[in-house]
Amino acid sequence: MGPDYEGTRHNIGFMVVDDLAARFDTAFEPARYGDKAVIKHKGRAFILLKPSTYMNRSGKAIKYWLEKEKLSIEKSLVVVDDVSLPLGKLRMRGKGGDGGHNGLASIIEMVGHNNFARLRFGVGNEYPVGYQVKYVLGKWEPDELETIKPQIKTAGDMILSFGTLGIERTMNLFNK
Repeated sequence: MGPDYEGTRHNIGFMVVDDLAARFDTAFEPARYGDKAVIKHKGRAFILLKPSTYMNRSGKAIKYWLEKEKLSIEKSLVVVDDVSLPLGKLRMRGKGGDGGHNGLASIIEMVGHNNFARLRFGVGNEYPVGYQVKYVLGKWEPDELETIKPQIKTAGDMILSFGTLGIERTMNLFNK
């Protein structure tokens, strides 16, 4: 997404994987179509990817890395910002539509279906009609950051749970 989007609501997925990588004292390294980090947890390797494509082309990066690593999309989890959820609300789903999210639409288009897990991170919707793009691409307010900081950690816990316990158990544990 680039430095222009750093610290914006649209960049919450990067904030989540940055925090998770930091917990494991792992740095992201430049790679094709994005920055990549690998962490190990409970005997499993987790490949964390921050696509360098624009959000509405992120499917290209996802498809490339799935093929390169010989992974199925069903074993993947996509973290996205969601204006339909209240600020800081986390919701994991095993499949679904794009919900108007261009990044999800791109992934669905590139992999040919919508049967992949996603972790939706609520960024709220406190904006006037017609200002959604400006809001989502806007920087976090200090009080919003205080709300989301603990949820960023929880989102990382959800990623680890997804990779070790699976989607059903993770949804039962975290979707409240």
